Amino acid sequence: MPAKNRIKPYIENGYYHIYNRGVNKRLIFKDKKDCIVFQRFLKQYLSPKDDLKEFMRPGERLDRLMKTNMHGELEILAFALMPNHFHLLVRQKKPEAIIKFMRRLCTSYSMYINRKYQRVGHLFQDAYKGVLVLDDQYLLHLSRYIHLNPDALDSGMINFREFNSYPYYLGEQSAKWVNTKYILKYFRNEKVGNHNGSYENFIEDYRKSSTKNFLIGLALDDDDVV
Repeated sequence: MPAKNRIKPYIENGYYHIYNRGVNKRLIFKDKKDCIVFQRFLKQYLSPKDDLKEFMRPGERLDRLMKTNMHGELEILAFALMPNHFHLLVRQKKPEAIIKFMRRLCTSYSMYINRKYQRVGHLFQDAYKGVLVLDDQYLLHLSRYIHLNPDALDSGMINFREFNSYPYYLGEQSAKWVNTKYILKYFRNEKVGNHNGSYENFIEDYRKSSTKNFLIGLALDDDDVV
């Protein structure tokens, strides 16, 4: 279950559902490049320090990237980008890592959007929301919710299934900055419900049944993004 209050008790080794949306529910991802840039920031802040050279721009110093990198402090288990919001499932390994990470992520992306679209002001509606995950059942439920999020979209200019961590769980993609082991350990050499130990079946069986009822069950309060 999620924590019942919205206060962020940032505990060491805690799992959190982090999410935010655009001010007045406006789009925060207008084209594919926007999604690529946001995902690149995730990768930059969470990749091992030995891999940071690929993020260097002309005239940029490696030590600056290393100072903002948070590998070893926070891990991302699942993510989903949507037209006007995003979802992250993270594990905080050090106290206040989420605060630092989200400040860097949201500031960097907001600056990119404001430059690109020649806009001023806030990009996001409010401070991000963070909810502590209190048990294993909800952790699995939440990962499934995040991976099914793009199902609610009609086809458009952006295929948001490309900007979702589900392919990493299927073995179609791999990355050092996405950690799938905490979720997949529940599906190895054991039967989970009637899914025969397969995370793919855990997702796809629900997709075939009742995604709408599932999404309703994930609402955290009346103002939440789903």
